[in-house]
Formats: sequence, structure tokens, C-alpha cells
Amino acid sequence: MARPSGRATTAAKASIPQLAWDAVRPAPVILVSGTETVLADRAIRQLRDILKSEDPSLEVSDLDAGSYAPGQLITLASPSLFGEPRLIRVENVEKTSDAFLEEALAYLAAPADDTYLVLRHNGGVRGKKLLDALRGGLGGGIEIVCAELKRDADKFDFVAAEFATARRRITGGAQRALVAAFSDDLAELAAACQQLLADANDEITEAIVDRYYAGRVETTAFAVADAAIAGRHGEALGLLRHALASGADPVPMVAAFASKVRTMAKLSGQRGSSGELASRFGLAPWQVDRARRDLQGWTDEGLGRAIGTLAATDAQVKGGGRDPVYALERMVEAIASRSRT
Repeated sequence: MARPSGRATTAAKASIPQLAWDAVRPAPVILVSGTETVLADRAIRQLRDILKSEDPSLEVSDLDAGSYAPGQLITLASPSLFGEPRLIRVENVEKTSDAFLEEALAYLAAPADDTYLVLRHNGGVRGKKLLDALRGGLGGGIEIVCAELKRDADKFDFVAAEFATARRRITGGAQRALVAAFSDDLAELAAACQQLLADANDEITEAIVDRYYAGRVETTAFAVADAAIAGRHGEALGLLRHALASGADPVPMVAAFASKVRTMAKLSGQRGSSGELASRFGLAPWQVDRARRDLQGWTDEGLGRAIGTLAATDAQVKGGGRDPVYALERMVEAIASRSRT
């Protein structure tokens, strides 16, 4: 069974298969749960394409659970004159009307033949009775978990899947550059992937990503952090000022530094292969390799002081200080010196 990224806690005890967004497959009922709309849209579109490839006569219908009129589901699921398979997509199950809830529960007890019912639930407690029934096995369904992607490793996997689906090659450096440039918005990351797929004919390399998104990559918070952690104070300060002039927010800037330094602290002194450490700490192998390179020139004492500096800076940029920019510049200076003082 495919492992979903960021598994939803509400689905932790489900007895039906729980799959990642890119492992969707036909089933009588498909619950698409979670708050990540981009992944949910991808999964539902992929399911439609699979069913269309199996039978081009597929009938596709859409319902809104919040404005549902009694009898709609049964009507759409009823056998057609020519027996075409049917895909029924239901949005806003988290806003379900009582009528839809009642009729959907009845439908799960006896799903129609050659019919695929997709239930899109964005989260919340409304519709829980229906979800519990489905997750308990009623209807013989599956769940596609589309929780928010918070870890860079998950976003890295998303980019890899985008290019694998299109049967295109992308280098590891290009994947890292895309994630660094669009780490705060999955929709923008997805759009960037699609633009590269449409415009670039060869293997996607880091140079190609730089050509398309040079300004975005150069001013990303992670680029500032990379320069500072490597001890390049002047470069880091220049990138910081460029990023702030481009509208970057100080809070995510500190968060980027904190993410990298925490990873370094986790791996400091650890032995094992990249794969072993990645599995142990919930990282991607490339993150382990990068953290090991970043650790050159750092001591455990320096890492400890850096974490303290980041905590103080975080408080200052969130209202505890009078000048967030000055706080960021002091943070960059401290990190670039490997927090020796």
C-alpha cells in the first residue's frame, strides 16, 4: 500500500486502503480527504484519466454536497441506456446537507455497478458519520489522503512525481532549486513544474530552473540561509536585503534558517548512510547529504548558540523588537560566524 504524505490523524484507524495522491486507483467509492487542494485536484483528475483510458464513453457528473437536492445521487448512479460507466464527483462534503448525508450512507450499503463515487472532504467535523462509515469498510472504498505538505522532503517527492507522471527527467539539483524557490506555495510550485514541462524539451537541470526563476531562487529565504551557514557573510547580507526589498516577510526568513539549523543539529555526530539517517529522522537522502556539507566548520556549541540566536530573532520579528530588519541582519552575522561568539 502506498504511504500517504502527511497522513491525516482522523484517518489513522481506517480499515480501508489509504493511498497517496499519486497512487489513486478506481474503486466503488473514493474518499479524497485533506486540506491540500492542489493534491486533491491532481488525484481526481488522474482518476478521471485512468477511467477514460479504460472506457472513453465514461459519463462524468458533478454534485455539491452543500446544496444537494434529494434524489440527485440515485439519479446519476442509475444505469444508463447504453450502460456507460459513470464517475460522480461530489464537492464540499465537509458542508454536506442532511439529505446528501442520508442518501450517501444508503448508497454505501449498495454501490451501483460500473459507478465510481468520489467524495471530496476538505476537513472538519461535518460529514464525520459518512467518513467513519466509509473508513470502516462500508462501500468497499479507498481513501486518498491529501494533507498539507509541510516538509521539504514531501515537496521534493511532489516535484519528482510531477515529472515522473509526464515521463520527463529532472535532476536532483533542479528539484531542490524548485522546492527552495516555491516552498511556501504548493500551487505555485505545481505551476512552475508545468511551465517547465511545457517549455523545456530536454532534461530539466538546475541551470534551466535558474534561467526561468533566477530572481525567485536568488532571493529565497533558503538561499540567504545557505550563504550564511557556509560563512559567506557579505553574500548572505546582500541576498537578505534583496529578498526584503522584493517583499519577503521576516518571519518565514527566520523559519528557513531554523529549519536548516535544526536539521544540522539532528545530524551532528550521527553515523550511517544517507538512506538510513533519512529514514530515522524523516528526511530525504539529499537533505542528509546537504546537512552534512553544511556542518563543515560548525561545532555542537556553535549550533547551540545558533539555535538560541534564532529563538531570540524569531521573538523580535514577531513583535518583540522594534526593528525586525536589524534583528535579521544581526542573525545573519551570527550564523555566518558559525556562532563562535
